[in-house]
Amino acid sequence: MRSQSIIPRLTGPVLVGATLLGGAAQAAITRQDFTVISEPGVELSVREVSDTEGQYGKPPVVLLHGARVSGVATFDLPVEGGSLAADLVHAGHRVFIMDARGYGGSSRDGQDGRQDGQPLVRSNEVVRDIGAVVDAVQARTGVSQVALLGWATGGHWAGMYASENPWEVSHLVVYNSLYGAHAGHRTLGPGSDTADPSNPDLFNIQRFGAYRLNTAASLLPSWDRSIPVEDKAAWRDPRVAKAYQGAALASDPTSGSRNPPSFRAPSGAIADSFELASGHKLWDAGPITAHVLVIRSGNDFWSRPEDVTSLAQDLRRAASVRKLTIPEATHYVHLDRPERGRRSFLAEVIRTLAQPAKVRAAR
Repeated sequence: MRSQSIIPRLTGPVLVGATLLGGAAQAAITRQDFTVISEPGVELSVREVSDTEGQYGKPPVVLLHGARVSGVATFDLPVEGGSLAADLVHAGHRVFIMDARGYGGSSRDGQDGRQDGQPLVRSNEVVRDIGAVVDAVQARTGVSQVALLGWATGGHWAGMYASENPWEVSHLVVYNSLYGAHAGHRTLGPGSDTADPSNPDLFNIQRFGAYRLNTAASLLPSWDRSIPVEDKAAWRDPRVAKAYQGAALASDPTSGSRNPPSFRAPSGAIADSFELASGHKLWDAGPITAHVLVIRSGNDFWSRPEDVTSLAQDLRRAASVRKLTIPEATHYVHLDRPERGRRSFLAEVIRTLAQPAKVRAAR
């Protein structure tokens, strides 16, 4: 842990008994929301999902959302097949869903006024946020190491944290994430729509500004395009899609003040992804000592096969490395139907998290 003491501050626990999703067994799933101080003036929203009767011998898991939608809307939807957090609790883990600064219920400095300006919330800031949450999880659970699972930009953030703090992380799951393997990307990087029209080697700050507004409708087109069948409902449960849209809007208390309703998301993640898509590695996986699982969906539009290969090659000190491509799966594989990749995804995650943790080296 860091020498600085981070004390979680409870803010009205949310206790919910629920049937575990995706299985016949039932358990008393408890959800408790609290805040963690990352640094002066920055509060982070965290949800713990656990089983009140669970006997935990497995590592606690911290889940990290991506560039646009915050944590609970990504990992804990109140519909069958929509809660990766509940599935991991069913597998024997205490799960913590965090919102990085600028997202969901966390501090949103700079998002109350004009959208123009430098992109808010860069990777180095999120790494500090992860550190604060890891400290809080260690204090709440009494363990010395945690597991991290990050989706898309969340995987980039989780990997960056693990590379700088390898002694804190026992297991790392990175899926559909950029690693800066090489220059060239269909939708990101130089020459794409994210580039400055007057200088295609630079990120388009004027277009993206400090933060962006996102409607519920804007969440589905990229998902729809990556589903390889005409009937999208055959691949993605409409109830999951609707819950995802609703939770994303609900994550921003100001969403209803705009017409149409829209939620805010900082642009720093897109600016950093532009750099990664340009072939600039923002971190080196070499120092990581955790068990690592690198997953890529076959129809992912964000990561590239080279990102998986390069990341696996750089994991020279990892306790174990497994890389997996799920054929035809989408970027949103953790929210798709079980037979469309979600079942395989979950099985591989649980398999990795079951690996015995490497003994923490003395510092």
